[in-house]
Amino acid sequence: MQFEELAGRALETAAVRRADYADVRFEDARSERIEVRNGEVIALRDDVSRGYGVRALCDGSWGFASSDDLSGAGIDATVARAVDIARASAAVGTKRFGMAPTDAHVGTYVTEVEIEPDRVSLEQRVDLLVAAEYALHVNPAVRTGRAHLDVWRTQKEFFSSIGSQIAQDIRQIGSAVNALAVGNSDAQDRGWPGDRGLYMTGGWEIVARAGLIENAPRIGEEAVALLSAPQSPSGTRDIVLGGSQVSLQIHESCGHPAELDRALGWEANFSGTSFLEPRLRGALRYGSPLVTIVIDNTLPGGLATCGWDDEGSPSGNSDIVRAGVFEGFEMSRDTARLLECTTNACVRAESWAHVPMIRMCNLNLLPGEHTLDQMIEEIDDGIYMESNRSWSIDDRRLNFQFGCQIGWEIKRGKLGRMLKNPTYGGITPQFWGSCDAIGEASTWVPWGTPNCGKGEPIQVGRTTQAAAPARFRNVHVGVGYE
Repeated sequence: MQFEELAGRALETAAVRRADYADVRFEDARSERIEVRNGEVIALRDDVSRGYGVRALCDGSWGFASSDDLSGAGIDATVARAVDIARASAAVGTKRFGMAPTDAHVGTYVTEVEIEPDRVSLEQRVDLLVAAEYALHVNPAVRTGRAHLDVWRTQKEFFSSIGSQIAQDIRQIGSAVNALAVGNSDAQDRGWPGDRGLYMTGGWEIVARAGLIENAPRIGEEAVALLSAPQSPSGTRDIVLGGSQVSLQIHESCGHPAELDRALGWEANFSGTSFLEPRLRGALRYGSPLVTIVIDNTLPGGLATCGWDDEGSPSGNSDIVRAGVFEGFEMSRDTARLLECTTNACVRAESWAHVPMIRMCNLNLLPGEHTLDQMIEEIDDGIYMESNRSWSIDDRRLNFQFGCQIGWEIKRGKLGRMLKNPTYGGITPQFWGSCDAIGEASTWVPWGTPNCGKGEPIQVGRTTQAAAPARFRNVHVGVGYE
């Protein structure tokens, strides 16, 4: 471990200043971004960042401080600031619930990579994006084409005053194309894969799997076809959602309300609280018996997959919804203790400079047994919708309205005309209660979200909601176009 000596100094300084507990998290992070728009490279970045964050516990209250000053004096000053903040918080806090962890962990985690991204030259990366973006322009109506690629590597070392020593090397990558078509007094856009791209942990094999060049002409053609497609109808219909849209549905209507800090009312500034309460565990019918949603921070390919979270807690599995019944929350050590539970390792920080907090991690809807064709064949009058275009949800994550990029009508078990501007809305438990079919395992994809926002000041997190296509009965559609 390259930071062991500095960590020893930090933890010793915390002890001298009589902190009850302290941990320090060093990070070396590299972030690469390439974006091509209409044949021109408009973004070409390769950023590196190195620093550390210190948490100190004094009298049941936490303090946090961070710095990129790796000198001995810098370490001392940063630790002193964290201890001072903890002590000041304890002086004014009316409730003190912080406790030092008792389980120390020593180990290493490294993301499995099949194709090392550094083996792919900058020229090859740019050529791929230029070719994919060019392939979107199948018609002059495609006014704007975009292709982009993100590559992230985060090397972390975590040390604590109870003996934890954890080293992690996390690799994340993603890419996408997007076409915006304009005509007929309208504008329509289509993206691939899904709506944000294919973002996973791993190496260049994830970019190859995205198939940008192979799918770009179809995406451009669909964007143009949407300009003259009929408006998606309003009323009540059975709907089938594509996998990436189901992923967004999980994210907004299950992932955020199940964050325990929201449910406790501690995280309300950025985007509200939650309709869930601790007393509803084991009692609230959240969805149909087919609906099981789990945290799995060991999921291969999951953007939040790692060995330990930023509190030094080991990754594992736990239930949010089991067979349709609400079972639990995403938790930290302190919040879990309030419910007489143990943490499920859902604490993350955007970077070394940010305080760790509860974040949505890998939150997955387990697959079912239907093929997509079977789901459609069993509908008499409905709509198949794909790829998110817009979303709106209230500040308790209960009442939502979502729009998709594209839809197709379903008549007597067969896909029919393409439809533009498909939308749907509902109330979270009733909507999930109407789910009567989920796609089989072969259609299940760990869809990554690279830009989940939370906190004040905001932190951007990377999370996954693995999902397959799913069917919902008697849904209110055409929201916003009635």
